[in-house]
Amino acid sequence: MTLERRAYVIRKRAEHELGTKGPGQDGPGRETVYFPSLSGQTFVYKGMLTTPQLKAFYLDLQDDRLESALGIVHSRFSTNTFPSWPLAHPYRRIAHNGEINTVTGNENWMRAREALVKTDIFGSYDDVQKLFPICTRGGSDTARFDEVLEFLHLGGRSLAHAVLMMIPEAWERHESMDPARRAFYQYHASLMEPWDGPASMTFTDGTVVGAVLDRNGLRPSRIWVTDDGLVVMASEAGVLDLDPSKVVRRMRLQPGRMFLVDTAQGRIVDDEEIKAELAAQHPYQEWLDRGLIPLDKLPQGNYVRMPHHRVVLRQLMFGYTYEELNLLVAPMARTGAEPIGSMGTDTPVAVLSHRPGCCSTTSTSCSPR
Repeated sequence: MTLERRAYVIRKRAEHELGTKGPGQDGPGRETVYFPSLSGQTFVYKGMLTTPQLKAFYLDLQDDRLESALGIVHSRFSTNTFPSWPLAHPYRRIAHNGEINTVTGNENWMRAREALVKTDIFGSYDDVQKLFPICTRGGSDTARFDEVLEFLHLGGRSLAHAVLMMIPEAWERHESMDPARRAFYQYHASLMEPWDGPASMTFTDGTVVGAVLDRNGLRPSRIWVTDDGLVVMASEAGVLDLDPSKVVRRMRLQPGRMFLVDTAQGRIVDDEEIKAELAAQHPYQEWLDRGLIPLDKLPQGNYVRMPHHRVVLRQLMFGYTYEELNLLVAPMARTGAEPIGSMGTDTPVAVLSHRPGCCSTTSTSCSPR
């Protein structure tokens, strides 16, 4: 792992110093240097190719001497980013089917917390500073997820631990969940927000290979195990021609569950075993009892109830509209949750309006699809 960490620091420094400093290449997504892996544990073969072209392009894949106990294969068209070689799957640790809808907020929180990172695991203070920013501007949702996962894993956590930090199962209202597991998720929720979205995420570090499904189960993942030790997981049936008589186990990856194969131990590690082991590593409940203050335990403030006419006057001053009050504010007041609406908006651009409005109406943004 020491070699992996040193290579990681070197790679991040090269990417930051060379990646966006080419002549006339100041925009995001216009890298001048990209390392697919730079690892002593994994090789990454990828490109803007069709699946049959990959073997013809990389001669290693035609060599019978090239053997591996595991592999992740990914093939799809670019959907929400402009096609480019660095953004092709697989990445250094992952490949996935789906999308991360919360990626902008996740990246912003990651940048905000970089100033709090203190560790000697990557070397000196200067070495740690070379890692930042963790997320590359202009990267896809998967690229940024991969970069954060890599940082957490090389920072000392197991790969399964890092993945469950980023994609936790639905735990907050799970009344029958083991208290130790709930404490594990609650503790990590204070460190990182979930990377949410419909996603079946596969991951590997060269020794373990596995997958996790989002808490809503919106992307299918099917698994087959044969009597000679072959394990296949794919997004649909029929990806590989398997003799049905050799299949000893068939299953689907369930929402919020993890599937893991440990090649060092030569076995499939059950979801319950993974999470029970992680939950028992540290006294998470004790840490929560000592350091977490629930909002309902805070002293109540002195609230001033304004007369109705003053409330209306302030709403007019700050540019609230009838639509905002009835469709956004009122539902939140009634339910305590954001109102649900369909994707997309046809709201006119506020800066072109003659009517005054809230600051938020002129500073909203939409992620490119």
